[in-house]
Amino acid sequence: MDRALLAALNEERAARRAAVVVTDLASGRQRLVREAEIAGDPLDEAIGRVIRAGKSGIVETEAGEMFMNAHLPPARLVVIGAVHISQALAPMAKLAGYDVEIIDPRTAFATADRFPGVPLHAEWPQDVLAGRPLDPYTAVCAITHDPKIDDYPLIEALKVGCFYVGALGSRKTHARRVERLTEAGLSPQAIERIEAPIGADIGASAPGEIAVAILASVIAGFRKRKMFAERRGETAAA
Repeated sequence: MDRALLAALNEERAARRAAVVVTDLASGRQRLVREAEIAGDPLDEAIGRVIRAGKSGIVETEAGEMFMNAHLPPARLVVIGAVHISQALAPMAKLAGYDVEIIDPRTAFATADRFPGVPLHAEWPQDVLAGRPLDPYTAVCAITHDPKIDDYPLIEALKVGCFYVGALGSRKTHARRVERLTEAGLSPQAIERIEAPIGADIGASAPGEIAVAILASVIAGFRKRKMFAERRGETAAA
């Protein structure tokens, strides 16, 4: 890989953007395709499949065999709320390969002994996210039941196109949430992206079961996520 291509790839990595290095196996020529550029590429479908799956490999194309090396940002799960559900969700999500962090300004809940080995921020979400902004390779789960804590990260998650956005609460609670987010300027199309009640519908009741349901939804959201061009089109239509 030449220096210019490597520098461009490292720039995408630093910005947490996906890219694919395409190598023509016959000629050895390499090129970098950024996720934002897929729509205009002659191998768009094949590159899109590689990015969506996150798996590198040889692909047969009309132009010959190509090795497509996928470079995806590590999938990140930001949980708003250091509650019992989070205690079960964090270790499971780590086992599933997600970078997990917990945010909760309530210091009585956000204690290291309750979340061993998990990055924990006992601060307001707006303060944490100012230094660690959300992006399309991040999932956000808001589970404090407190709009003063949950609403800001939900708004930010919808604005940047996080691949999964979920919020704990009953349908009545969510209806009030929809009113607040509408007043904050979000479109109905954006608000509809919130999964509420949060988690896959498996009849979960106990905190551990709810954590399983949430993780199932997060995984589905990641594997079925929209590509850059699809997100851009959705934003233009909103």
